[in-house]
Amino acid sequence: MRTGIALLSIALLVTSGCLGFAPSVSDAGATPQDVSNQDGPSVRVTVTEVVDGDTMKVKYTNGSRDTVRLLGVDTPEVYGSNTPDEFEGVPDTEAGAACLETAGENASAYAKARLSGQEVSLVFDETADRRGYYGRLLGYVYVDGQSFNYDLIETGHARVYDSTFTERERYQTAEKDARTAGRGLWSCAESESGGTMTSDGDNDGNTTIEIVRVHPDADGNDNENPNGEYVVFRNEGEQVIDLSGWSVADAADNEYTFPSGTTLEPDAELTLKSGTGTDREGTVYWGRNSAVWNNGGDTITLRDADGTVVRERRY
Repeated sequence: MRTGIALLSIALLVTSGCLGFAPSVSDAGATPQDVSNQDGPSVRVTVTEVVDGDTMKVKYTNGSRDTVRLLGVDTPEVYGSNTPDEFEGVPDTEAGAACLETAGENASAYAKARLSGQEVSLVFDETADRRGYYGRLLGYVYVDGQSFNYDLIETGHARVYDSTFTERERYQTAEKDARTAGRGLWSCAESESGGTMTSDGDNDGNTTIEIVRVHPDADGNDNENPNGEYVVFRNEGEQVIDLSGWSVADAADNEYTFPSGTTLEPDAELTLKSGTGTDREGTVYWGRNSAVWNNGGDTITLRDADGTVVRERRY
């Protein structure tokens, strides 16, 4: 009798498998394998680690873990080299690659500020594969009811990835707007006339100083390590630039003024560190005892001695 019951149970399991039954995505016991094959639209997960701007590690309610690659978006690389020609308008030069590297760091900091430790909804797209080439889950991440994927495009932290997904047209429109405004990584791009775009879309072909790198996320506590955050300026022209009386400000109007006699040679870089120290060739210090730049995004405004905005970069 027991043998008959066992055989009946096996038959029912096989039949249910043939009928295509899959575990509900809302099941607390869903495992990475279950999620990869189920037919439901979303699952609740906790972000345990932000790897970079578009990749993160998550934990399910049953304790199992997985890696998620955000669908439809691509932030600049942090752990590898960037290919500028993948980002429309970004020059395929050393400066272009360096600018993208900084943009990748900014995107990672932005993702960490928004997602680290947060419980989010991982939403799948029926037109896209459930997993990518490296076995990572592909999906949209919603935090506080908002699509973080779309947010990355809208803020200029990512480009639209060349793949099939339902939201593609809307993402392309948002990317175009971000590119026109010079937001985020698009501050690395050039206008059609060849000059570097400022964040408001204006082009100043006569100004050769550029904001080439931003490092807002210092090691440890930012307020205890202000010199761990910095902004790097580069003279892309052929003439020496006298920065005496020029100023740098953030979105909260905290302002630094370059000392008299500060100059920037052609092809040279100047690093502005937020903390205290003795100015030397290639490095100046703001003199603050706390952090300036917001890890989750900020605006860097460079003005000349007359107060005219020369460069403005959002990240």
